Amino acid sequence: MAIAVEDDFAAFVRAHQRGLLRAAYLVCGDRAQAEDAVQEAFAKLASRWQKVREGNPDAYVRRVVYHDVVSGWRRWGRRQSPADPVEVGVLMERRGVDDPLESWVEGAEVRAALAQLPPRQRAVMVLRYYEDLSEAQIAEALGIAPGTVKTLARGALVNLRRLLPGVAPVLSVEGGEW
Repeated sequence: MAIAVEDDFAAFVRAHQRGLLRAAYLVCGDRAQAEDAVQEAFAKLASRWQKVREGNPDAYVRRVVYHDVVSGWRRWGRRQSPADPVEVGVLMERRGVDDPLESWVEGAEVRAALAQLPPRQRAVMVLRYYEDLSEAQIAEALGIAPGTVKTLARGALVNLRRLLPGVAPVLSVEGGEW
């Protein structure tokens, strides 16, 4: 028996699934886990679509994805294997013209460095610089305190400066919200 899907929900899924999959993959470093997290988030969104669609369904579905990924880290207490830069490259090649910060994750060197960060640092960097979320939004999405977001961001920037000495001057914690 087929379940009727509202046209606006189907359109929302089509419009957001690729970007959400890329972001989830950058956060967790595992394609299967990213696909599962996005699929589960859309399933949860479908069950609440009537209530959420008039608000901010994009924020809701992203919060569900990041919460599920972080819950997985906490539940298993393990670090995901670093993302394969070639596989991330394939996902990034599919991006649309409207994707934020297209150049941020273009090079294999940057993707490889990002994959070497601890999971929570990687999540904060992806949410901040790929998803362009504020400190408060990141804290809410990951279920952590805003001060923890700042600490993780500083640690990530230190690690990225070490891993990417050629772009170290650009990776500053001065003058911004961090």
